[in-house]
Amino acid sequence: MAPSMFRKDRVARDVLAPLLLRSLIGGTMIAHGVKHGRSLDGTAKWFESIGFRRPHLQARASAVVESAAGAALVAGFATPAAASAVVATMAVAGRSVHLPNGFFITSEGWEYVANLAAAATALAALGPGRISVDRLLGWDSKLNGDRAASSVLVVGLGAAAAQLALFHRPVPR
Repeated sequence: MAPSMFRKDRVARDVLAPLLLRSLIGGTMIAHGVKHGRSLDGTAKWFESIGFRRPHLQARASAVVESAAGAALVAGFATPAAASAVVATMAVAGRSVHLPNGFFITSEGWEYVANLAAAATALAALGPGRISVDRLLGWDSKLNGDRAASSVLVVGLGAAAAQLALFHRPVPR
């Protein structure tokens, strides 16, 4: 393999791929969090309609967690924790709203939430990249690869299970 080709692959892997994933996943989460935060009463009514107890708490938590996790991902700060929050949020959304509707998002299916959760897990495995706060702090080498991906899934799915067990009572359709 030519040395220049190797360098290009490393730039794509170490800079572009993580930056692209962080920006898109993080930006999407920020957008959702801001949307929920701007309409807390409407968001609370929606949470109540899909079976969540303490809907105003859920609306505020949703706005804060989605915005904070998104901002952390964009910055590449505490990337595994932020990715876990994305997995948890998407698992809750998938179970409480999308799963009964089949796969396709056009029918409110689980395709979208599964892709965001998978991308967040892949980002954790890949690491935040060279251009990140985690890199500046030396955290990027502490939890990465298989360990990061499995940790993100365990923490994210565990948090989702706890959230659903504590607050969600499915509404008959």
